[in-house]
Amino acid sequence: MNQAKFEFGGVPHRSNPNPFQPPLKAGAPTPIYTTQLGALYQGDCLAVLPYVGDEVVDTVFADPPFNLGKTYGIKVNDNREETEYVAWCKDWIDECIRSLKPGGSFFLYNVPKWNVVLGAYLMERGLTFRHWIAISIKFSLPISGRLYPAHYSLLYYSKGKPKTFRAIRTPIQTCRHCGGEVKDYGGHRGAMNRNGVNLMDVWDDVPPVRHWKFKSKKRRTNRLSTKILHRVVHLSTNKGDLVLDPFGGSGTTFDVCERTGRHWIGTEVENCDVIAERLDDDHLLPHESSDWIDNGV
Repeated sequence: MNQAKFEFGGVPHRSNPNPFQPPLKAGAPTPIYTTQLGALYQGDCLAVLPYVGDEVVDTVFADPPFNLGKTYGIKVNDNREETEYVAWCKDWIDECIRSLKPGGSFFLYNVPKWNVVLGAYLMERGLTFRHWIAISIKFSLPISGRLYPAHYSLLYYSKGKPKTFRAIRTPIQTCRHCGGEVKDYGGHRGAMNRNGVNLMDVWDDVPPVRHWKFKSKKRRTNRLSTKILHRVVHLSTNKGDLVLDPFGGSGTTFDVCERTGRHWIGTEVENCDVIAERLDDDHLLPHESSDWIDNGV
């Protein structure tokens, strides 16, 4: 049976006969797109976040503009004064913390310069530091007079003791030329867990999103690898939990949530067609993950 379609932005999208009902307060705006698992709102995150209920979200993942002067669209200001940028970040961070359940997790992806400041603010607001995860990204240009910038920062905090923390193991690293194992693990290789090694706080196995099979040609700005969100979601949630992402971008968080059975709430200030098409058509592939995940999917 053909599903009814509705239009926004000139592009038809599937309607959903059983849309997700997000836990928002009375007077909240209407989502521009829904699935059985999630709801997407088009607009400034600070116009939507205040309507999210108190302590209803299991995990927050935020990947805001980095204030590096990039062009994301006509509605995104990526060239704020430093004090203005930090104040703006604190505003949406406050709303995310309010909506986070006790024991919920907060992940914040940014360049180290800003995450030093914003991480201190998360602690000031009473969240518990878990990890500073370094995600190796080695395709930026050298900067004269400074070390070569080779990683982005993913902060991992929780609202008290984490209610969900699932063990993840990565495969034993092998040489891509000869196939032999890179490390000997101090002669204790035989005692290693057969499922791999514990996930570390340095992720050097995240591929860049370059090939068109992983990204839409309609969005030229940065995209996140699904591998990052796959780990975030599995580390901190279980099937049926709720993930909040206030900066939808190309829809990576929502794609991973749909594939893993998590509910989601998202906002995006720019055009949402790319996100809706990605979730409707399922033509953009996720990066493969060979991680072993404890207790389920």
